Amino acid sequence: MSIDPEPRPVDAGTHLRIARPSRAPAAVERFYVAGLGLAVLYRATAAGPAEHDLLMLGWPEASWHLEIVSGPGLAVRPGPTAEDLLVLYLAGPLDDALVTRLEAAGGKRVSQGPYWDRWGVTFEDPDGYRLVLCTRDWSNTG
Repeated sequence: MSIDPEPRPVDAGTHLRIARPSRAPAAVERFYVAGLGLAVLYRATAAGPAEHDLLMLGWPEASWHLEIVSGPGLAVRPGPTAEDLLVLYLAGPLDDALVTRLEAAGGKRVSQGPYWDRWGVTFEDPDGYRLVLCTRDWSNTG
């Protein structure tokens, strides 16, 4: 391992990957691609027993993406809690067609408590992780 003589700062341009194990990667892909509108950025199938299948979802221009790992070599199974939230700040009203698409793509609409229920809608994806579509702007979330 080499050490960079001038470390790069962690800043707003730093890329973020959210990795999650999955029991149902095809259903999760359907939810996030057909429902939310993310793209498949990368896909790989395990080549050996110590490896896992990999699916990366996101928008090509975004500085974040979801990494979905699965397969028989996966040692950890999904264990989401009600507080494992992926929150997307829409800064405007929620599109009813988006809600319909997420439900049709396998999302289960759930309550996330008074705050999130007031400011958006919450879905459980097929593995039970929660996606909140918030109508607020990121800058006024206090």
